[in-house]
Amino acid sequence: MTNNIKEQIQSDLQQAKATGQLRTERIREIVKSAVSQAASEFKEGSQEIRAIVRDAVSTVIENLQEKSTEFKEEVTASIEGAIEGVNTKRHEAIVKTQSELQRLQAQLDGEEEKLQQDVDGILADIEETGKENTTTTKNTIDAAISAIKDSEEVGLLKKRYAQLQAQLAIVRANVAARYGGRSEEVKHYLDEANNWYSQARPQAEALATQVEEKRSQLDDKLGEAGTAIARKERQLKQTLRELLLATADLFKDKEPTKEDQEIVHK
Repeated sequence: MTNNIKEQIQSDLQQAKATGQLRTERIREIVKSAVSQAASEFKEGSQEIRAIVRDAVSTVIENLQEKSTEFKEEVTASIEGAIEGVNTKRHEAIVKTQSELQRLQAQLDGEEEKLQQDVDGILADIEETGKENTTTTKNTIDAAISAIKDSEEVGLLKKRYAQLQAQLAIVRANVAARYGGRSEEVKHYLDEANNWYSQARPQAEALATQVEEKRSQLDDKLGEAGTAIARKERQLKQTLRELLLATADLFKDKEPTKEDQEIVHK
């Protein structure tokens, strides 16, 4: 098995070099494919798989050492490819689980929407009943209903929830890009992050200049990440990392506003 994987990688490297395709991305794919095929015959985490990874990376080093100006990048690509190849099955399981979580999330969102509709219906009935009372009583009922409908607690919770979901989606995009996810998968997470981020975005007129600048930076990073995916650039991982940091900076806890303090003390 050891000789087979070494021969396969060496042959693929030579072929890529002959056709002028010996780039870091191609090296990563060569190692990933070879390791994935070899590792499929062994139990995850076994010593045999670790030996396969060592052999795969050492083969790249032996064939490219001191022959390229991008040797460091090529070794990094071989290690990344080996890790991705080893975890192919596990990553597929993660994707499957994530799909199920998204289905449950959609179901949960639907139930919450129905709950909100029920509450709105009840409030409408109460409001209609209030019309039969005196003006003072009716005004009191209307004020109570308005307070419930326009609850600041609800708005704040929805905003924080959307922020959390946006950050989680960006974390998943980073994990997918780092550990072998397909570009379609990364793009899906970025689209999901953008959707949640839009829901969490505060109104423009209420933004301070500093927050507005950070929001603009996050918009730019989302756009850069999408462009990197389309071009299949190696820069994608760095762009996603910067996006994650930008999101954390934008959504980090700030000094509580007067409204937030009032909500806490209610």
